[in-house]
Amino acid sequence: MESKPTSLPAQQQEEPGQEHEMTPKPEVIRDGYKGSDKLKGKIALITGGDSGIGRSVAVHFAREGADLAIVYKEEDKDAQDTKRMVEQEGRRCLLIKADIREEQNCKNAVEQTVRELGGLNVLVNNAAEQHPKEDVQEITAEQLDSTFRTNIFSFFYFVQAALPHLKENDSIINTTSITSYRGSKELLDYSSTKGAITTFTRSLAQNLADKKIRVNAVAPGPIWTPLIPSTFPEEKVAKFGQDTTMKRPGQPSEVAPSYVFLASEDGSYFTGQILHPNGGSTVNT
Repeated sequence: MESKPTSLPAQQQEEPGQEHEMTPKPEVIRDGYKGSDKLKGKIALITGGDSGIGRSVAVHFAREGADLAIVYKEEDKDAQDTKRMVEQEGRRCLLIKADIREEQNCKNAVEQTVRELGGLNVLVNNAAEQHPKEDVQEITAEQLDSTFRTNIFSFFYFVQAALPHLKENDSIINTTSITSYRGSKELLDYSSTKGAITTFTRSLAQNLADKKIRVNAVAPGPIWTPLIPSTFPEEKVAKFGQDTTMKRPGQPSEVAPSYVFLASEDGSYFTGQILHPNGGSTVNT
């Protein structure tokens, strides 16, 4: 396996961040990853699929035979790059530009996916925003509202819209975070939403068990995505991930296979579970 970078050059971007401006570029899929039709004939909708973990999940799903709908907010170039990567795998990719803080936009995205791609089998709630603050008193009502609407309200909206289309053996996968288990002194509102996602996942799994729809989540540790240079100062970016057991940040390519596993028959006995690609940190699962 090719070694991964242990440190990153200092850099900073405006929120929400652009993957095409990052140095080095995140690894989307490793050269040796071979698809085996694990998701052949499936249709997946991925929020925040234009870059970072969402992009990597999209490309992995495509290599495994799925067609994709990608929901993104405003990063047009990154979204087009993801579409190109998916199409290079021989699959369809529908781009949906939407502000998922609004319920109707989530409903519209699901309906467009079903209408244009022919159905829906896998829902990946992945989009998130974060705004580090040193002091809890710096978190405004506007920031709190936006973070919760993006990071957890949208998950409810998409699930509610998707359920009429999901069938037995289909699945829902949510992106939570190591901060759900460890907390974060600088990401109070973000980590709170991630804790909510973890509980939402476990509760929804119980709720949908009789329908035989599986619900799981992935809780990444420090992963090199546009969220990092666009929300942390340069000096923190340069040290990002070095406090893990593996002494480096993870790459999206090291997280996306967890989503493939949970979406495919390989994960058929998994529901209400959280996978932890985090570089060796032990958490209470």
